[in-house]
Amino acid sequence: MGHEVVLLASHVSMFGMRARIALAEKGIEYEYKEEDLPNKSPLLLKMNPVHKKIPVLIHNGKPICESLIIVQYIDEVWTDKAPILPSDPYPRSQARFWADYVDKKIYDAGRKIWTTKGEEQEAAKKDFIECLKVLEGTLGDKPYFGGDTFGFVDIALIPFYSWFYAYETCGNFSVEAECPKLILWAKRCMKKGSVSKSLPDPHKVYDYLLQLKKRLGIE
Repeated sequence: MGHEVVLLASHVSMFGMRARIALAEKGIEYEYKEEDLPNKSPLLLKMNPVHKKIPVLIHNGKPICESLIIVQYIDEVWTDKAPILPSDPYPRSQARFWADYVDKKIYDAGRKIWTTKGEEQEAAKKDFIECLKVLEGTLGDKPYFGGDTFGFVDIALIPFYSWFYAYETCGNFSVEAECPKLILWAKRCMKKGSVSKSLPDPHKVYDYLLQLKKRLGIE
């Protein structure tokens, strides 16, 4: 079956990283198109007219939007490699629950750290760490969130690891001091080529964030 696969994303987008990791896990060749987010391409606006956001996976001319939906789509289409989601309905539902938790909690909490100051930032840091501790408790002593194999929840969360340095520098705190098991998990994930090749240098993420704050007028 012939596949034409294109990914529209940004190198610093944790949501784009998810798609890149999933594609790498499945060994799929694809064309990558970097989006300049302040100046979105006509192709992006055409392929995601509803949200006008990245990432967008274009498969044989058809767009798939929203990162977790993209990862599930990749898993369902390319079945010749190891599955990303469990086949059993219950663990599958739990994986979806925790990936949804990451989506609803981690991004917003992290964003508040670099967009606020003073008491508001302190509250954001507390919220961020509390969310990570919930995830750390769910991980427990397992190598990965799904057990012995790298899977859906790992793909949902690990891209945020590339942003930890930026959050920590802006907020003057240490994730490792608060959640050591989670950092050990992250380092374990980073040993996988699919992850290490999909995540940008944390210092470059921080440089990008400084430019973004300047553009947004955030001191």
